[in-house]
Amino acid sequence: MTSPAKVFLVGAGPGDPELLTLKAVKTIGKADVLLVDDLVNPDILAFARQDARIIHVGKRGGCQSTPQEFIGRLMIAEARAGQVVVRLKGGDPFIFGRGGEESAHLQAAGIDVEVVNGISSGLAAPASIGVPLTHRDWSQGAIFVTGHGKTPDADPDWATLARLDMTLVIYMGVARCREIQTALLAGGKPAATPIAVIQSATSSAQAQLITTLGALPQALAASSLGSPSIIVIGDVVRCASHDMIADLDQRTA
Repeated sequence: MTSPAKVFLVGAGPGDPELLTLKAVKTIGKADVLLVDDLVNPDILAFARQDARIIHVGKRGGCQSTPQEFIGRLMIAEARAGQVVVRLKGGDPFIFGRGGEESAHLQAAGIDVEVVNGISSGLAAPASIGVPLTHRDWSQGAIFVTGHGKTPDADPDWATLARLDMTLVIYMGVARCREIQTALLAGGKPAATPIAVIQSATSSAQAQLITTLGALPQALAASSLGSPSIIVIGDVVRCASHDMIADLDQRTA
């Protein structure tokens, strides 16, 4: 009896293969076909079977990407052909990974979907430099937000976010850091608010800087940091490793 068509949406985590879940490793290992995003660490593919087909379907903000419609058609075709299909995505499929769109598309085509969560870079990046997203003294919550909406009208409400005493974790925000800074300052966020920017978190290419909201665009321009990066805004950044935070203490004194 033929098994029903099914696709696994698997989170590959932020970069370090050791941060994969056990379920992700097992699911990758049973795949006949893997559709792999650009941000997935190539070392993770060592967990795939030698006879598995690896199809790279690069998806990265600001770069040329495989059309989403093509990816959707390919997943459906392979699943209907009886293949075990894994859609391997950086971070977590359901946190700025378009997993919700893909799940709905597959289910509309009668394809069963199983999500295997991964550690999002929004969690791993600050942790990699000693920054908690919540802290009883400084932040009672954290907000995950994209640096740009699908359309200009769908951009985050930065004025409202500026008034909330919570940690802001911004994905895909480097290219628009000046607009974000301007909007947060206009909303009342103090210029001295600490900020961490972490690029390629948990990978061998990780780099980071500690700065303030008032100095963010200049600090980024003077650094070599770019995408993919996570921007963390809030007093929790003061928990960063001592060697990183020393300069911030001088600037906000």
